Amino acid sequence: CTKTCVFLSLGVSSQPITDSQHLFSIAVSRIQNLHLLAQRLFSNFESTLQTEDQRQLNKIFLQDFCNSDYIISPIDKHETQRSSVLKLLSISYRLVESWEFSSRFLSGGSALRNQISPRLSELKTGIQLLITMFSDVSALQLAPYGNFYQSLGGEELLRRNYELLACFKKDMHKVETYLTVAKCRLSPEANCTL
Repeated sequence: CTKTCVFLSLGVSSQPITDSQHLFSIAVSRIQNLHLLAQRLFSNFESTLQTEDQRQLNKIFLQDFCNSDYIISPIDKHETQRSSVLKLLSISYRLVESWEFSSRFLSGGSALRNQISPRLSELKTGIQLLITMFSDVSALQLAPYGNFYQSLGGEELLRRNYELLACFKKDMHKVETYLTVAKCRLSPEANCTL
C-alpha cells in the first residue's frame, strides 16, 4: 500500500477514496483537531501562570517572532483568498513540517503532547498527497524551531515555553485557515470568504 492508502485508511470511511475534495475534508478535520490540541496546551500552560507573569509574557511575545514567520505566507485574508490552492498547500506543508521535531518540546500534559507528533506526521503525509495531485513540486524542508534546544533555566525557560506554545497555536490556526480556503476552492457551489 502506498502513502495514499495509509493516509486514506486513517480517514472516516472504509471506502476507497480518490477524490481530492474528500482528501481535503480529512486534512481539514485533522488540522482542526491539532489546532484544538494547541489551544488546550496553551490554555493549560497559561492557567499555571500568575497574572503578572502572563501579562509580561504577552508583552514579550508580541515583540518576538516565531521561527515560522520566515515562511513566506499571505499577510492578510485578502491575500489568502487570492493565493492558489498549490501555494496554500505548500505553505501548510512547510508549517506542519516545521513542527514535527519541535512539537516534542511543547510544555503541557504528556498525554496531549504525545498525540501531536504522530498527528503532524499524518497531516504532513496528507498534504504531501494533495500537493502531488496539483503539481510535481515537492515541499522544501525547514530547520527546526529556532534555538529552543539549548538548555535554559528559570525565567528564560518559562518565556521560551510560552513562546513555543503560542507559536504552535498560531501556526496551527494558519494551517487550518489555508487548508479550509484551499478545500473551498475545489467546491464550485461554496462561498470561500473568510
